Amino acid sequence: MRLIFLGPPGAGKGTQASLLTAQYGIPQLSTGDMLRAAVAQQTEVGKRAKAVMDAGQLVSDEIVNAIVSDRIDEADCANGFILDGYPRTVPQAVALADMLAGKGLKLDAVIELKVDESALVKRMENRVAETIAKGGQVRSDDNPEAFRKRLVEYREKTAPLSDHYASTGELKTVDGMAEVDTVTKEIAKILTAA
Repeated sequence: MRLIFLGPPGAGKGTQASLLTAQYGIPQLSTGDMLRAAVAQQTEVGKRAKAVMDAGQLVSDEIVNAIVSDRIDEADCANGFILDGYPRTVPQAVALADMLAGKGLKLDAVIELKVDESALVKRMENRVAETIAKGGQVRSDDNPEAFRKRLVEYREKTAPLSDHYASTGELKTVDGMAEVDTVTKEIAKILTAA
C-alpha cells in the first residue's frame, strides 16, 4: 500500500500516518523527520536544509526528491509506505510519479485532510505545549511567525496538488477537523475501496 497524505501543516497527517503504520506495518516516510535527522547528523544536505527550515521555508525539490527516492529503495518499503509531507509541489508530484514508474510502482491513494486554517495555529500551539510537557524538543519552526509562513507557502505551492491529484483520479478528501477516531474511520473506508 503506497499512500500520500495532503493537507496544511498541523492538519493531522502525521497522526493518521502513524496510526496506519501501526495497523498495516508499513513505514511512514516523513520528509520533515528525514530532514531533521540529516540536520542532527550534520550531513552536508542537513546543513543546507537547516538554514531553510529555521526560516520556516521549504527545502529544494532536488534535496527532497533524492531523500525520498533513496528511502523508498530500503527493504522496509517493499510492502508499501506512507508519504507524509511529500510531495509539496506539483513538480515534486510529477517527479514522484516518474520515480515510482521507474521502480515499477504506483500510488494506491492520495488522501487530503481538509481543515480550517484558523484552527491550525491553535493546533500548533497545543503541539508545542504537549511536546514541552513530555520533556521533548520543540521544533525550531513551531512558532507562530514561522507557522504562518508555512501556511502561506502551503497555499501558494502545495494547495495546487489537490487539483493535480483530482485530475489523475487519485484524490480522496476527509474532514480533518473531525475527531481523530472519526478521521481514521473515514480513511479506512477510502483504503477499503482502493
